[in-house]
Amino acid sequence: MKPYEIKNMIIDDEFNGEESVTADFTHNDKDYSITLKKEDLEIINAWVFEDGSSLPANLSGTMIESIREDIKKRI
Repeated sequence: MKPYEIKNMIIDDEFNGEESVTADFTHNDKDYSITLKKEDLEIINAWVFEDGSSLPANLSGTMIESIREDIKKRI
């Protein structure tokens, strides 16, 4: 079982003239959002939502790679 669950995914073709993919997921009972370039799945940004605020997320390389693989399968 994966340590996270993707809840929502959006492909946006209007973000800074490039296509991007944003995935919202939960991990350890917290909500996260990660945005990647669709072309090569490089990270644009990642956020964790806590106490009504959004903060930069510190995700492990292993988790990021796992999320990339999930996104590849979905697009």
